[in-house]
Amino acid sequence: MFSLQNKIAVVTGGGSGIGRAISALFAKQGATVHILELTEESAKDAVDEIKANGGKVFSHPCNVANQQEVVATFKKIGNINILVNNAGIAHIGKVDTTPEADFDRIMNVNVKGVYNCLHAAIPQFRKSNGGVIVNMASIAAWVGIPDRFAYSTAKGAVMAMTLSVAKDYLNENIRCNSISPARVHTPFVDGFISKTYPGKEADIFFFLFQSQPIGRMGKPDEVAALALFLCSDEASFITGSDYPIDGGFIKLNN
Repeated sequence: MFSLQNKIAVVTGGGSGIGRAISALFAKQGATVHILELTEESAKDAVDEIKANGGKVFSHPCNVANQQEVVATFKKIGNINILVNNAGIAHIGKVDTTPEADFDRIMNVNVKGVYNCLHAAIPQFRKSNGGVIVNMASIAAWVGIPDRFAYSTAKGAVMAMTLSVAKDYLNENIRCNSISPARVHTPFVDGFISKTYPGKEADIFFFLFQSQPIGRMGKPDEVAALALFLCSDEASFITGSDYPIDGGFIKLNN
């Protein structure tokens, strides 16, 4: 079950964290994986790991916020079967404390980046007579999270795009779903907390653990397993849906 043998998958932000876990698992299940990262160096560790385990993987330096770069990269890759829109950046701030430049940066990567990859991927899916898209949304699109105005706005847009794409390409055998993780423990989270809350890391981690009813943060491998299912033939009856993977955050925090 859940074989991706002979499938070609593109994973944006596939060099670290959740994206790296997805890239590694997809390769393990037989897919040829193309990782899109800002630089080839950013993807190097993931590429080395996958190759060491016998997987097929390629990396492409690409800024997902730049449509010209994205289109050129997808044309270079050719026909694909799977797209995982995982690349994204975080931001802290309320609407009145979010500078315009920060808002634009979040929109360019987290919204326009997803649009750019969808725009470039659809013609390649057609060459394969269909395919599967998984967009990385967030619990921030479901519930109000303090001090996450720009990030929540962007992830809400990703969820809406998921529905639109799923509807528009029903007759072309292209499925589109999204995943909404809660807090997931990744190197990015470690770095973000160290930079944003210096000296208070232990307190912040304790808060993050306690904020999720299950009592811990999620693991990248757990999100990857859900992405694998949604991209497999076993999920062929699923489209236009969002899947929270949140330790009970949305429905049990009361």
